[in-house]
Amino acid sequence: MVTLILILVTAAVSILCFTGKLDINALKFNAYDVWHRKQWYRMLSYGLVHGGWGHLFFNMLTLYFFGTVVERYFQAAFGNTPGIILYVVLYVSAIAVSTVGDLVKYRDAYGYNAVGASGAVSAVLFASILFEPKMGIYIYLIPIPVPGYLFAPLYLLYCWYMAKRNMDNIGHTAHFWGAVYGLLFPLICRPDIFHHFLSRLGF
Repeated sequence: MVTLILILVTAAVSILCFTGKLDINALKFNAYDVWHRKQWYRMLSYGLVHGGWGHLFFNMLTLYFFGTVVERYFQAAFGNTPGIILYVVLYVSAIAVSTVGDLVKYRDAYGYNAVGASGAVSAVLFASILFEPKMGIYIYLIPIPVPGYLFAPLYLLYCWYMAKRNMDNIGHTAHFWGAVYGLLFPLICRPDIFHHFLSRLGF
């Protein structure tokens, strides 16, 4: 239920930007504006807007499938209401945490901007892997699912490599740190989840 609300709110704000009813420039992440003009709200607002319909659709589809899993596991691990609250905290805080690296790196680059919930979605995806490490994950152009425990290191290596090359317009650094945060957040809240993770792997 909460996952659907997150999707609806994000989709609504993004569509309002697509149709010109909201100014995307006022919401997107701009490291210079955050650092020098103290527009800290941009650390969160950028997660509500997207670069296009495809960007929005892919992020929200991923959030739907994996967010519902994490939402249920958080309720089981922490209780219904605390679990829901912590799930929302994970998602919202991941938006900000995932872009801290880019804030420091591009704080003097006025032309650097970012939009999208990818960092938070990566956090949710990796939290789901923590609870279900053998869950199959489909990768683009690969017709068979990859187990989460294999997908996770491959994804992190890919993000790290692409961030170093800096050859496209994708926030690989945000994806990387969002994913790492998605693993750490549940463990910080409840360290014994790691034992659950190991047991799911057969240890």
